[in-house]
Amino acid sequence: MTRELLNQIFELHQMPTAEHVETTKLITGYCEPWSLRAGEEIQWFGSSHMPTDGVLEVVRLDCGDPTRTGPGFAEVGVEAIESRSVSLAEQPLCPGSYAEAFVENLDASTVELSLWFQPTLLKRSGVLLSLTSGDDLVAISNSETDLVGNFGGAEWVIRDRPLERHRWYFLSLKLDVDSGSVAVQVSSPDTASPARDLLQGGVDQSSYPLSIDQLGDLTLRLAAGDAGNRWDGRIAAPKLCVGQTEFEWCFEDDLEESTVKSRVGGANLELFQLPTRGVTGPMWTGDHQRWSDAPEQWNAIHFHHDDLYDAGWEVTEKIQIPQDLESGIYCLRFESELGIDRVPFFVRPALGSPTADIALLMPTCTYMAYANHRMLIEGADFVGARANLRPEHQYLVDHPEVGLSHYEKHPDSSGVMFSSRRRPVLQLRPGADGWNFTPDTDIHAFLQNSEANHDVISDEDVHFEGYEALAPYRVLVTGSHPEYWSTAMLDALDKWQRNGGRLMYLGGNGFYWRVSFSDSWPGAIELRRAEDGVRNWQTGDGENYHAWGGEYGGLWRRNGRAPNQLVGIGFAAQGFEKATFYRVDEPARTSRASWILEGIDEDVIGTSGLGGGAAGQEVDRYDQRLGS
Repeated sequence: MTRELLNQIFELHQMPTAEHVETTKLITGYCEPWSLRAGEEIQWFGSSHMPTDGVLEVVRLDCGDPTRTGPGFAEVGVEAIESRSVSLAEQPLCPGSYAEAFVENLDASTVELSLWFQPTLLKRSGVLLSLTSGDDLVAISNSETDLVGNFGGAEWVIRDRPLERHRWYFLSLKLDVDSGSVAVQVSSPDTASPARDLLQGGVDQSSYPLSIDQLGDLTLRLAAGDAGNRWDGRIAAPKLCVGQTEFEWCFEDDLEESTVKSRVGGANLELFQLPTRGVTGPMWTGDHQRWSDAPEQWNAIHFHHDDLYDAGWEVTEKIQIPQDLESGIYCLRFESELGIDRVPFFVRPALGSPTADIALLMPTCTYMAYANHRMLIEGADFVGARANLRPEHQYLVDHPEVGLSHYEKHPDSSGVMFSSRRRPVLQLRPGADGWNFTPDTDIHAFLQNSEANHDVISDEDVHFEGYEALAPYRVLVTGSHPEYWSTAMLDALDKWQRNGGRLMYLGGNGFYWRVSFSDSWPGAIELRRAEDGVRNWQTGDGENYHAWGGEYGGLWRRNGRAPNQLVGIGFAAQGFEKATFYRVDEPARTSRASWILEGIDEDVIGTSGLGGGAAGQEVDRYDQRLGS
């Protein structure tokens, strides 16, 4: 990719705006939920890296496109909701997935623990496991390639040979209060897939002094210590024995849940920050590709130090949305001397109230998939244009702790399979990006300016309510990039069309990737980039099936539901050099669809707008082989 091309991409997506100033973004936030009905309550979570006092108000966003080529940024205060003075301080982010179990005092003098582990990132240190009882701590970590034990404050190297990435190890530990010792054994036995094993066998076994008067309540953490220090890698088949009481957690059980129940014993293992499940463990033979066929072979969980499902901030303000507030796009707008931050949300008509004939479907699955993507940052660095980044993108440079999108890999090179909206999403701001949310507000403005009365609904509404979310409407208008769809969403859309609904697909690259939801992890989606498609990463061996629901991941085209069957066209190509126009095919003026062109005398359509034209970035094509 040439510097000239990257400069053009950068110009397209980072055009100066009226509010663009060379300042550091200090204020951010998020809301829960993204979409709600009039009459319901919304929560705002705000944070500022410097203490500040400001004003929070709700504004209606008629158009969020502030670029020179757009229809004009427009927001209007909502008089029915009083503004309020708010003091903001910093609310920190604590990324990193881990698991935790609490075992009440069992009046025991011994503790035994065993598990499989596979390190996937060794250039940083992290705590593989920790056992805490009162002030006493036993922890085993990797210090880069060394396996290190911390026993009662003393540190020991417990393995002479360096650890290797992506190699399975088996570890067992026995703590004995009476003898004042802890014994550790680490081996690298053959797994069920010998071809994966490197030529490194042997067993390391040692005993170390540990002074503990007595055991109290016990806390076990996997992939984390008592003060964080998250670890990157996979863990499988942990077993704990406290005295005569055993606990066994099987990670192949209940893959959608945020809790792993012990098959024996009563202590549950709670999962935090959404680690990756439905991944192969040491028992995977390669004979099966679908985890449901041999669940015991998918008995691992993959932890990452940068996983972030839920920011976990304290609620800053709760706002009751008026029962009669019209459907639309709104923002929680906070302003202080440190700057302005807008957090968008979408309001549907109150339950039981009249609806419009038209609904604009906001592609919130796409917003989640792209949440906090870093694609423009790398391009800016390549052309030496970091200083021209908008504040939202510069914030991502300065604060990697806000988490990743489906377009990144974790530092251990595994793809990001889960993305969440329960955190600040920096591109979900008016004008922050040249694609997705900002041009979707252009469509909203177009409908308003055309006096086409319409409601606003979201992908999540359609997923969770199904056909009932679409049933009140005669016409459904998509956003500019409705790329990510769940099975429930497509089923609802199919039923709605078969019952007379009329779909206006005003985007590109639509209906492309399959995603799934879980009730145990609200506000997040799962994506597996299997086999095919334009993608930044691909799933690992044996990991093409979703943990949430067990469906085969990847392109809808590979799952028998090509977008061509739904809307007549499907994704064909992408290119970011420039946008161009469409030319009317003369037979279209006499076809049965000629009414679409009524009032349009020009043969050339779409010579202006974002990027300079109506067709650009990603384009679709007519293809009879795929169902057009």
